[in-house]
Amino acid sequence: MPNASSLTSALQEQLNKIHQQINQYNHQYYVLDQPSVPDAEYDRLMRELITIEQTHPQLKTLDSPSQKVGGQPLKSFTQVAHQLPMLSLDNVFSRDEWQAFVKRLQDRLVTQSDIVICAEPKLDGLAVSLRYEEGILVQAATRGDGSTGENITTNIRTIKSIPLKLIGQSGVDYPDIIEVRGEVFMPKASFDKLNEQAKNKGEKSFANPRNAAAGSLRQLDSKITAKRNLAFYAYGLGYVSDLYVENGEIIDQAFLKSSHFQRLCQVKALGLPMCPEVRLLENPQQVEEFYQEILNKRDALSYEIDGTVLKVDNITQQEKLGFVARAPRWAIAYKFPAQEELTVVEDVEFQVGRTGAITPVARLKPVFVGGVTVSNATLHNQDEIVRLGLKIGDSVVIRRAGDVIPQIVSVVLDKRGDDAKDIVFPSSCPVCDSKVAKAEGEAVLRCTAGLFCQAQRKEAIKHFSSRKAHDVDGLGDKLVEQLVDENLITTPADLFKLTEIDISTMDRMGKKSAINLITALESAKETTLAKFIYGLGIREVGEATAANLANHYFTLSAIQAASFEDLQTVSDVGEVVAKNIVNFFKESHNVEVVSALDEIMNWPDIIEKSADKLPLAEQTFVLTGTLTQMGRSEAKAALQSFGAKVSGSVSAKTHFLVAGEKSGSKLTKAQDLGVTILTEDDLVALLEKHN
Repeated sequence: MPNASSLTSALQEQLNKIHQQINQYNHQYYVLDQPSVPDAEYDRLMRELITIEQTHPQLKTLDSPSQKVGGQPLKSFTQVAHQLPMLSLDNVFSRDEWQAFVKRLQDRLVTQSDIVICAEPKLDGLAVSLRYEEGILVQAATRGDGSTGENITTNIRTIKSIPLKLIGQSGVDYPDIIEVRGEVFMPKASFDKLNEQAKNKGEKSFANPRNAAAGSLRQLDSKITAKRNLAFYAYGLGYVSDLYVENGEIIDQAFLKSSHFQRLCQVKALGLPMCPEVRLLENPQQVEEFYQEILNKRDALSYEIDGTVLKVDNITQQEKLGFVARAPRWAIAYKFPAQEELTVVEDVEFQVGRTGAITPVARLKPVFVGGVTVSNATLHNQDEIVRLGLKIGDSVVIRRAGDVIPQIVSVVLDKRGDDAKDIVFPSSCPVCDSKVAKAEGEAVLRCTAGLFCQAQRKEAIKHFSSRKAHDVDGLGDKLVEQLVDENLITTPADLFKLTEIDISTMDRMGKKSAINLITALESAKETTLAKFIYGLGIREVGEATAANLANHYFTLSAIQAASFEDLQTVSDVGEVVAKNIVNFFKESHNVEVVSALDEIMNWPDIIEKSADKLPLAEQTFVLTGTLTQMGRSEAKAALQSFGAKVSGSVSAKTHFLVAGEKSGSKLTKAQDLGVTILTEDDLVALLEKHN
């Protein structure tokens, strides 16, 4: 039998191999975005590791991947003194302020030549410092007051993108001591999931991802932090020793490059993630273009940002510029317009949507936020009002992100006056006075009248004629409302009965406009089965689901006849959507409208092919940039009609990226991952080939 010593040695060797394999998988998944094995294989290795460590606890080490699941709760956080201060940044808010900053740089450097700038998005998270000694993560701390922060090592260990041990392989070695500075943040998807879970449990939700990230890092129980799916991007370095680990031996040799950007690349090579949007700009004049580019893609990013960070790239120049108070002279935050402001809820009104949903809308004292003046904000449903604890007359924090509908983030209770009034939901439909009801498992109150309700008629017709459905040019929302109010139309089918005289008698509609609309309606009769299904406005049946239904069943009658169980065999159709489809085609007035439209409209027959025989089945495409020969929606629908999956983000599973004009980070990422790049001409040729 083997003795205890040889057994321990064999187990240690086995553990080392598992450590190395899991660390490699983590790096591929979280840093390179190139997963190489299924989740099941990763989970198997992790279970094997934990089993060995539970049986032989003396073999557990600080850099073990098992430490990422969290440990015993702490009683409190200890204080950590930063070896080098963690500095904050000064801000600029306009082009003039940015140019004044550049002028100060040039004056101090006594140069009028171009200054190379390292530019990156300003992450809305929490600054932390990670200290590695001999390649092992030994300490993590918050910024605190810049000199002293809190020791959050236990919680930082749970973040999957932060390695517990530096890579130090393939010729990449590391300093004996290195402090990596960066931002811990909560991705938008994780934030939405966390708040959804909080709502379901009746708990208070977080106001924004930054608060969620900060709250997660300050959990005394690291097992809670581990469940929050935090992420990390490195943005710089703190203390770095002159001693250098090379092939496992410590030697006296400088490690760092003389460029800030190159230093970030060094950190990335050690296994720590770096924001993919970081860019090297050859001169300060390129900053405005970078600022606008990042502002434009802000809402499409998977994480929250509130501006850009601009740093002098040359380290010698950084050292010459030095610091002022607690901020460096060589870096600045160029902030975006505010997305949150304070205002007052003056009233709450109730709107009835296409599916009968009664939505409370807050009427606000107008406030300028996110680049526009906002006077309304959706409140979603009664549960949201209860969660916020909102009353009419309250002062509230309003948030607007890009084109997203403004929303109320929180109530400022300290400002509540004695005249604040409770919000009372209607007991009957505010439009048609019909009965309202709340379906089991839903938070939304709905009018039960269907197309009898004038509001639902209007919204159903607007949806039917919208650009993504039948694209009836000239039929705007105001005209639809007039036509319904005058009882000229009650269903989408009635649109095709309108005469030139009917239309020309409406406000702002002369003879020419009437003729153009009649022509547009005639053109709208030629459609596709997918657009027809989408245009019906069945709850939760969007463009992709409508296309999947059309490609699965081939005919309208087959979709109408499909059972609840059968519908769930269609891609992206679950129990809820299947139930909505079945219920829609059970309603007699819906059947009448669909029958009338079926006689009016035409669409080409779909060639019956099984899903696996569609020419682009199992192929994943991503569209980026501006397409000039067709709209993005049109291109997406065309690809889906041939069985392709169209994704919004690039990953190792992407087969093709279609790059239009002004393609940004998605193109760069696709190139890094070796994804096949198609031009718009390539896409058109591909679609014509399979037509």
